[in-house]
Amino acid sequence: MIRLVASDIDGTLLPYGESDIPAEIFEEIDRLERKGILFAPASGRQYTSLRKLFAPVADKAPFLCENGAVVFGPGNPGPVLDKTVMDRALAEQLCRSIIALRGVDVLISGENTSYLCPKDREIVDLMESKGNNITLIPRPEDVPEDIVKIAAYCPGRLEETWLALAKPWKNHFQVAVAGAEWVDFTLADKGTGLTQLCAALGVELDEVMAFGDNFNDEAMLSIAGRPWIMEGADPALKERFPNHCANVADVLRTLGEKRARLICRRALFYTSSR
Repeated sequence: MIRLVASDIDGTLLPYGESDIPAEIFEEIDRLERKGILFAPASGRQYTSLRKLFAPVADKAPFLCENGAVVFGPGNPGPVLDKTVMDRALAEQLCRSIIALRGVDVLISGENTSYLCPKDREIVDLMESKGNNITLIPRPEDVPEDIVKIAAYCPGRLEETWLALAKPWKNHFQVAVAGAEWVDFTLADKGTGLTQLCAALGVELDEVMAFGDNFNDEAMLSIAGRPWIMEGADPALKERFPNHCANVADVLRTLGEKRARLICRRALFYTSSR
């Protein structure tokens, strides 16, 4: 029986290029919550940004933030349930490697702040449009808190950025492509975050339904009891995960209906056995 739904955002709930979660998603989250099923957004985004994106249901949802590196429980604000911190010296070295690449910017994530050493305004404007807490700093060494994620913003340069960074850093950090313009580095992944969230909530992993569309969702999908991959995902992911969908809301609607039928059957059984 499903007790928790975890879902990626960009490319899964939110088509690339769009900025607002469809209203039908909030309707399904509310409906599932009334049936005892929690919904957890799982994203590379920051907590503040995710709360704004999910404003109608934000207080009742746990959040897997920064690709699972920071896990928040329900509430306003929710408590930090888990945080996976990167080695400081290695993190700063990685930041310098990213900054050295032409046309690539670095985003350094703390618990709920994005630190930028911008080469121009593009990455600043992008993060402001997503509703992030932002602090501009002259050097990565000036980040005043633990670092949980580092991202290379590389519009139009994804392949060359991956080739430059993945091989030298894959033995130190999780390295994942996140959309068409980002390469993410963490110690955690969405699977780590989901495992920690389930432990905090008392939910078994086989009681989880998960949705994703990209390789940074793979760890989460691989441990969830019922994984779903989007129709537009990479063929390798679609081959690995046999459940495909074009619209998350359609699957959630079916889940809610199945749960309602199960509850009704149980109620009828207990009534007839008296």
